[in-house]
Amino acid sequence: EAYFKEHGEPLFSSHMLDLSEEPDDENIAICKKYLERMKAINQILEMEIGITGGVEDGVDNSGVSKDKLYSSPQDVYKVHEALSPISEKFTIAAAFGNVHGVYKPGNVKLRPELLVDYQKFAAEKTGKEMPLFLVFHGGSGSEMHEIEAAIDAGVVKMNVDTDTQWAYWEGVLKFYKAKEGYLQGQIGNPE
Repeated sequence: EAYFKEHGEPLFSSHMLDLSEEPDDENIAICKKYLERMKAINQILEMEIGITGGVEDGVDNSGVSKDKLYSSPQDVYKVHEALSPISEKFTIAAAFGNVHGVYKPGNVKLRPELLVDYQKFAAEKTGKEMPLFLVFHGGSGSEMHEIEAAIDAGVVKMNVDTDTQWAYWEGVLKFYKAKEGYLQGQIGNPE
């Protein structure tokens, strides 16, 4: 807000607020307060409803019961209903079996068809064809057909942090292996 006041534009285009561990009503109420503030500085709010499995930032959701890993159309629409009167600049990271990190195949059933259900339910309520801007958390390791289905269902952002970390690490490791003698030498540059 201070940066916006000084420069006339936000320092960041969006802010992700993960209150998915809180009761839904509390999560939505806090998001409403933040969206009011963010509207004033032309920022997008990304909120999370439902629980994304796996481990992130020290929060371990790997033991969460499987039914908690899937948001209902009613839950997702409740977010839209609460936030849309404030601003259209918000996205919803709904749970559809997605998991943070890399997981063993078969442990989790990603269900991108639920994203279609969320859109259909919201479309019936709003009269708009695809009223929801959805986010795909925990996208690393997903199959291409799942990603395509998610995009077709209105996903506008996808998080692939673990895949990105591995791509970075593989490059560093390849460089290290190629230059190990040079990097481990105490003489400095022998060339």
